[in-house]
Amino acid sequence: MPFDEALLTMDIDEEVTLRKMRVFLSFMRLGSLSAVADELSLSTVSVHRALHSLEEGLRCPLFRKSGRALLPLPTAHAFAEYAQRSLAACEEGIRRTRQVAGFEDTRMTIGSGYSLTVRTIPQLIFGLKARRPQLDVNLKLGSTRELLQMLREEAIDAAVAVMSDQEAIDDDVLTVELYRDPVMFAAPLDSPYAALDTMDLRLAREQPFVALNQDFITMQAMQPLFDKAGFQPRIALRAGNLFSLANLVAEGVGCGLLPSRVALFNTRLRLIPLTAEFAHWQSIRLVVPRMHERKPNVLALIAECRSLPEANG
Repeated sequence: MPFDEALLTMDIDEEVTLRKMRVFLSFMRLGSLSAVADELSLSTVSVHRALHSLEEGLRCPLFRKSGRALLPLPTAHAFAEYAQRSLAACEEGIRRTRQVAGFEDTRMTIGSGYSLTVRTIPQLIFGLKARRPQLDVNLKLGSTRELLQMLREEAIDAAVAVMSDQEAIDDDVLTVELYRDPVMFAAPLDSPYAALDTMDLRLAREQPFVALNQDFITMQAMQPLFDKAGFQPRIALRAGNLFSLANLVAEGVGCGLLPSRVALFNTRLRLIPLTAEFAHWQSIRLVVPRMHERKPNVLALIAECRSLPEANG
């Protein structure tokens, strides 16, 4: 916004302060030095000194003495109107500035991957509400790609997303890793693989697989594992989320490569660790725009992410 140069060059005496105007307005309302002192937790001497120095700063009298009392002059009534406006404008300016800085935000929208809503997100929101009881938290779900787009469009304030180590991170965002989730071979409980302690992916060359849509980071990260195993999987069916995918594996539609967290929402499948050659992890990270990382709500969210049990190993 353009600044009024005339205001910037005004000769306002340093004795004219907001604090003294507050004392002055209290006196104009209460009419008693002792009453103002009680209201503002000051001594009567401090109240008298503030009023006198304000007169010196204005370079004109505001009161006349009548015995021990101070009676307002017309100048005091004239100044009171503008002093009240000045304090109100300053208070509104401070409120608006804090609002822009995020210090008075009472709403926060967090984006999340679908599969993180079983345990991670509830724990995170519960802890965040304990830190910021006044906060109203909204949740939006999507794939990692969708969540990052929401962040760019400022449709969400932060995202908890599933990312790979190779995921390109823009310089204008800050990420905090909550935990690393190992990718495992998933098979029905009655599968011949269910008795194995570890799974060599090459053994599943002839098996049908179920997989997520290509938009999901889970599916994109699996391709290098199949390349290393020397075969392209025969995809029997694709699903739009890990919940559905785990159910398809449990019902015997096909095998899959799934993160270990699917064990939280389906107990009818066997998750087998991959052999060291095929070991792979997903990184569960908080992603926030760097320009907002100092906002109190974001700082509280970052602190809560770092305090989650998964984040501590």
